[in-house]
Amino acid sequence: MGFSKEHLLARLKELQIPFSQYEHPVVLTVDAQAQYVGHLGGGLSKNLFLKDKKGRLYIVSALAGTKVDLKVLSQRLGLGKGGLRMAPEEALGEVLQVPLGCVTPFALVNESARDVSLLLDQGFKTQKHCFFHPLSNDMSISLNACDLDNFLKSIGRNPSYVDLEANPTVGKDQPPDLAALVPSSSTVLPDQPQKQSSSQVPKDANHVSVGNGTNTVSVKVVERSSSGQSTKGTPVKNVKSSGSFADVGQFVEEILQKTSQLLLSEVKEENVKLHGEQLGTVVSDKLQKNLSSEFKNLAMIFKNTAYTEGFHAGTHYHPQRL
Repeated sequence: MGFSKEHLLARLKELQIPFSQYEHPVVLTVDAQAQYVGHLGGGLSKNLFLKDKKGRLYIVSALAGTKVDLKVLSQRLGLGKGGLRMAPEEALGEVLQVPLGCVTPFALVNESARDVSLLLDQGFKTQKHCFFHPLSNDMSISLNACDLDNFLKSIGRNPSYVDLEANPTVGKDQPPDLAALVPSSSTVLPDQPQKQSSSQVPKDANHVSVGNGTNTVSVKVVERSSSGQSTKGTPVKNVKSSGSFADVGQFVEEILQKTSQLLLSEVKEENVKLHGEQLGTVVSDKLQKNLSSEFKNLAMIFKNTAYTEGFHAGTHYHPQRL
């Protein structure tokens, strides 16, 4: 069993690493996280879990505003232009031992992630502090790059900071500058069936935007504490609906539409006469029974969208660098 959020926070305290923690609802993208902690200053992080053709795994952790070209990064690692792709979802649980939306450098605390390579954005060093999920996306913790380094060194990792926006020439006389960061071992995962294209997000999909006109959201702030409330989502296994959600508004609209349709179909004169004051209870039971599976399906599509495009969505948020 991997480290939990509570275990990680306790470890940071044991190491006397200063940090602040901020509880918030579960978030799946950088933009969603920004609604709760973006106003606090510092740098938000986006984290990408990647796999190369030989099964070697990588975590790329960058500032939300850093532009990362995977083709360029692949060449710099000596993997060719198309050498990197998203790691399969099952690797999250089997290797990093974290759920969707919880990839962070802290996942390397688990022994199962010992062969995962970590590339850190050199931009982290320009920030007073940076935000990461502590193995659970219902909380964000902030700490500076030096303290992150101390944690990584405590688990036997030598932090590697990279200019992720650089595009150096790679050729016969100019070898890949990041080749030393390629893991020496690969991770063998069971073969998985190809996912339907419905879980993919078109490149021009809309994302949640955070602007000056957003409403103020209260956030519970706890300084240097290892306890906190957790917001748990419903686990979902099967997806039957088609399409994908890169827009939270579209996701909510479909839920409301399905609920309204069923509600209107039940509120009829004959049902009012038949059930009387119990109509509300009857309708509530039917809503739960008939819509539960559909909402689970929609939630899974939304989660898949966040996993596939969450890293890209982060590029829409550009924090001010100090």
